[in-house]
Amino acid sequence: MHFTHSLLAAALAFSSSMVHAQAKAVFAHFIVGNAGSWTQQQWAQDIANASAAGIDGFALNIAGDGYTSTQLGYAYDAADAAGNFKLFISFDYAANPAFVGDVQGVSSIINTYKGRKSQYLYDDAPLVSTFEGTTSAGDWPAIKSATGCFFVPDWTSAKGTPNTFANVDGALSWDVWPFGPTGIDPTIDSDWKDILGSKVYMMGVSPWFYTNLPSKNWLWRGDNLWYDRWQQVLEVDPDMVEILTWNDFGESHYIGPLHPESFPAGSESYVAENPHDGWRELLPYYIAAYKNGNNTIPTVDEEKIIWAHKPNPGDSGSSDGTIGNAPYQSPTYSPSEVNLDAINLDVIVKAASEVSVQIGSNPASVWQANMVGPNHFLVYLNGQTGPVTYTVSRNGQTVLSTTGATIGSPQSGSVNWNAVTGTS
Repeated sequence: MHFTHSLLAAALAFSSSMVHAQAKAVFAHFIVGNAGSWTQQQWAQDIANASAAGIDGFALNIAGDGYTSTQLGYAYDAADAAGNFKLFISFDYAANPAFVGDVQGVSSIINTYKGRKSQYLYDDAPLVSTFEGTTSAGDWPAIKSATGCFFVPDWTSAKGTPNTFANVDGALSWDVWPFGPTGIDPTIDSDWKDILGSKVYMMGVSPWFYTNLPSKNWLWRGDNLWYDRWQQVLEVDPDMVEILTWNDFGESHYIGPLHPESFPAGSESYVAENPHDGWRELLPYYIAAYKNGNNTIPTVDEEKIIWAHKPNPGDSGSSDGTIGNAPYQSPTYSPSEVNLDAINLDVIVKAASEVSVQIGSNPASVWQANMVGPNHFLVYLNGQTGPVTYTVSRNGQTVLSTTGATIGSPQSGSVNWNAVTGTS
């Protein structure tokens, strides 16, 4: 599989029907609850990391904790200082049901920050979102009147009741993970666009999902997901994109740097040694393709190898009670049926190249990276374990070579279903 120009016609067909003239934007969902002890400098560093990847801003998920106003102040101060990074607030109704009915409180928070330099504006109005909160639908006409906000909630649970969306300006979809042992459903987003009509569609994108906390223990398939979902972004050509997430460590879909002080209790065993920074290396290419209609290959300044896989084969230890699909979905599966024993490999090259992957002392498999820019491959382990060596060569000469993480049995006895990523 390759990152190609084959989606150009579809992307242009969608863009020709768009009714919103505002420039496209890409945000990352930031859990403020995981930054309760942060300093402004920590905010500044993560903003710099996100901006370097081509991300335009953070959606700040808040639940009304005691530190919320302090951390929002730090976030907006840091973004104001950065000068080119935007923020908007996302009210987490699932974490704080007290937001329901609190028109004055919600309006006050919006009004406090809507005039900040780094506040993201859509159609000259401050963008506001939610995580769930469908029972607050009746609050929002009054909130919009009091704040002048542009309201794009995540009410994914109400997808089957389109009337819920009567008073919104658009919607964000958290339909971003596959069901069972399959890839992501390509019809999800067309369903959303049918519901919304001419309203704004913010498309969710996520690289992985695994959680093993006292209250939840399941996974959804992550293999090929980062690549597949961005290909779907090019097909759908949404008004905006929201990456889910920057720092939700407990559910393993973070793309930001590791912050041990932000790990939810119980997640340390599957997060502490599993950086996801590698996925950010692909974003400048994916985001540029999205913004320019998949019409131009971004310049490759540096050739790179990016890999992602779980550290242990699925049959190398206990599943620790993890299931495939959430308990409320039917059927559920064993996790090894859903999560593949494979390496998600991307190489960014300046010209057609040969890619070899050697696992342990086994013979190397060889792949062809034919496209300038990112090329994506899924390399099955086929029972192989050991350190993984990746090599890119061209015209008989080695261009890049790196040894990544070792694949083997878990020391703890339980399979870590979270991905570990790395780059050359």
